[in-house]
Amino acid sequence: MAMYREVIRIRFLMMLAYRVNYYSGIIIYSINIGAYVFLWQAVYGGKPSIEGFSAIQMATYIAVSWMARAFYYNNLDREIAEEIRDGSVAIQIIRPYSYLMVKVFQGFGEGLFRLLLFSVPGMIIVSFIYPIQLTADPIVWIQFLISLLFGFIVNVEVNLIVGLFAFFVLNNQGILWAKRFLVDLLSGLIIPISFFPSVLQKIFAFLPFQAISYIPSNTLVKGLSFDKWLPAIGVQFVWTIILAFICWGIWVKARRTLIVQGG
Repeated sequence: MAMYREVIRIRFLMMLAYRVNYYSGIIIYSINIGAYVFLWQAVYGGKPSIEGFSAIQMATYIAVSWMARAFYYNNLDREIAEEIRDGSVAIQIIRPYSYLMVKVFQGFGEGLFRLLLFSVPGMIIVSFIYPIQLTADPIVWIQFLISLLFGFIVNVEVNLIVGLFAFFVLNNQGILWAKRFLVDLLSGLIIPISFFPSVLQKIFAFLPFQAISYIPSNTLVKGLSFDKWLPAIGVQFVWTIILAFICWGIWVKARRTLIVQGG
């Protein structure tokens, strides 16, 4: 674990070297939040609530979802694909550490940087600009942080799986773009899952994407009671296990079929 703590520290420091990009990112995210807030205000049109969300809850949901995205978002899938194409993955495989675990902790180091220097200050800024209302209940915040951590793990596992596909297709740029769109849409970032037709909600219930954004954001916005939060966190936990097995299975298969382009 000491080695992986060092991986976290190094990635954190690497992100710190380019912190200006993330300060400007706060402005970009704030503009995105504003665009969605004003759009949903027009959708509500004075209605007290839609699908169980009041107008202020929807504004809060948007802000929380986008700032949470700053924490769980990473480009591990793109990094893996690049390492496969330039051949450096072959060197990393023979080193005395788990390639996949290093990627996980690199993602966590990046996420930790984004959480402390992007999400937290960004949330403070948007709270003064847009009509959002955050709970003061520390229990709800603890539940949210636990759920957010599981959301991060699920997103990392999805990225690892997509990145590992480069072992088989060599150029997975199309898959990367499709994955990013699907994650943003099906995770509830753009539209809360409860707003979709019931048929689609049942389909989404069998997909891992809700565990990335919708469950954490809904936990904080709605202030879920323990009896409602426990099944939600259970869904996230189950998907972390399922995706871990899928990821490991693909990794074992990929190592046997490694082809390096130009390496």
